[in-house]
Amino acid sequence: MLIKKIFFTIVVLTFSTVNAGLKIEHWFTADGAKVYFVENHDLPMLDISISFKAGSARDTLKDNGIASLTNHLMLLGSGGVDEVDLANQFTDIGAQLDSSFDQDKSSFSLRTLSEKKNKAIQLFNLVLHKPDFNSAVITREKKRYFASIRQGETEPSSIASKAFMKAIYANHPYALPESGTVQTLESIDKLQLKEFYNNYYLSNQSSIVIVGDVDIAVAKNIASNLSAGLPNNPNTSFYPKVEIANPQEIKIQHPSSQAHLYYGGAVIKRGDPDFFPLYVGNYILGGGGFVSRLTGEVREKKGLVYSVYSHFMPMLELGPFQVGLQTKKDQIDEALTLVKETVKGFIQNGPTEKELEAAKSNMIGGFPLRLDSNKKIIQYISMMAFYNYPLDYLDTFANQVNDVTIEKIKLAFQKRVDMNKFSTVIVGIE
Repeated sequence: MLIKKIFFTIVVLTFSTVNAGLKIEHWFTADGAKVYFVENHDLPMLDISISFKAGSARDTLKDNGIASLTNHLMLLGSGGVDEVDLANQFTDIGAQLDSSFDQDKSSFSLRTLSEKKNKAIQLFNLVLHKPDFNSAVITREKKRYFASIRQGETEPSSIASKAFMKAIYANHPYALPESGTVQTLESIDKLQLKEFYNNYYLSNQSSIVIVGDVDIAVAKNIASNLSAGLPNNPNTSFYPKVEIANPQEIKIQHPSSQAHLYYGGAVIKRGDPDFFPLYVGNYILGGGGFVSRLTGEVREKKGLVYSVYSHFMPMLELGPFQVGLQTKKDQIDEALTLVKETVKGFIQNGPTEKELEAAKSNMIGGFPLRLDSNKKIIQYISMMAFYNYPLDYLDTFANQVNDVTIEKIKLAFQKRVDMNKFSTVIVGIE
């Protein structure tokens, strides 16, 4: 997948203290943008993030890749200022501009010293409000996408990932590759990109997060300036509901030295009440690295793999539960059988008390490290804002984990994880 990030100047600073008791202010701008704000004057620094419901789930079969290309091009010239001049202006004030993109969202972030915030925010506004979508730049960047896509078509992990998403999502937009295809990207032009921007980069579907060295009055002014002038459409639809696809077994030939296995299905949305039992349970099953149940069974006891993992990826609509591994081609059937047996046993019986206590200790003890810098904090709060998490999510995280029991894990897995609906993708057969 094409990496869509541009760093103009890297400023690495951290808060002097980290605690779960962050005071998060919350409001909506006059243009309908949701705002989360954390005031912190420990360092003379300001971080701003804005996210839009403009992920690849907005793509269609015909224009697959337009969402990703729009996100990428918005950093490459705005308001008549070309990409070089724009980069130089950010560099001159020591600011950093970045973007990220996935199936659900398109996001942009700004990091700046607070004394330079006015100029930095002015430039950030230019990027957000007046993307040029220069025709010559479009042509050039398409070529880069084509090279990246074609390279991915030779890599077994990329082939497997795309086939897996297609298998479990069928005709839902989540099945489409985030960066599109060479065929669909070729026909996308400047007018289509502008239309996509106007349709989905909406103030009333955006979430803004501000963290750092300003007071609430300044934060409200910043948020208002960011959202004012963006397109606004209260009638824009949300993403379509996921219909569970019929399970598939897909085997793809590839001259790789190992076979790549993906196994799972669409399971969980953001905000699901079973999230914490599934989250803690998966840490024990396959998310805890070398201490996980899958690692113990597939690697330690049988020596079939170096690593094996499982994870839940909740999204706006049902996101996947996925088990993944690589192994020798003549061992893939044995590995898959053992994966299925291990997952089935976990669904039926849950973890042991010893496994649960160890998982809780590791997850709660490690949580402060996820909030030990302002960049990590704004990433978490941006997730909370975009997915409508409660303001006390970070405060209650440890208690939510601690409240998980063996019985809650069993009930959640038995309710949500239906292996009869899982698909299997193997890339690397002879």
